[in-house]
This record gives sequence, structure tokens and C-alpha cells, in this order.
Amino acid sequence: MMKKIIEMPRSKFLKVMCKKCKHQQIVFDKPSTEVKCLNCGAILLIPTGGKGELIDAKVIKELS
Repeated sequence: MMKKIIEMPRSKFLKVMCKKCKHQQIVFDKPSTEVKCLNCGAILLIPTGGKGELIDAKVIKELS
């Protein structure tokens, strides 16, 4: 059996819902800047040097 030469990426895209206005959008799980809701402007994710910290958002689904 052959070894995998290229590993799958550890980062993912997340489908999140804003807790304030219930708007859904797709975000990267390791953001380098603040991610704001496109509808109401609430901060959804903040960078932490690795995976982002959810602030006013709820994860609905992990996308690969």
C-alpha cells in the first residue's frame, strides 16, 4: 500500500450563524483578522494565533 505524500490540511471552513441577527455565512477557522457579520456588523471570530475564538457566532456545520 502506498503512503500518502501530501497530508490533508488541518484548517477548515465553518458555516456559522450570527447570534444577534441569525445571518449565516462561511468563515475560515484560523482567521488573521476579525471576522464581522456581513448583515449587522457584529464580531463573529477573533484571531488567537491559531484557531479563531467564536464571539457572537454559533457553528452550524464544518466544511472540508
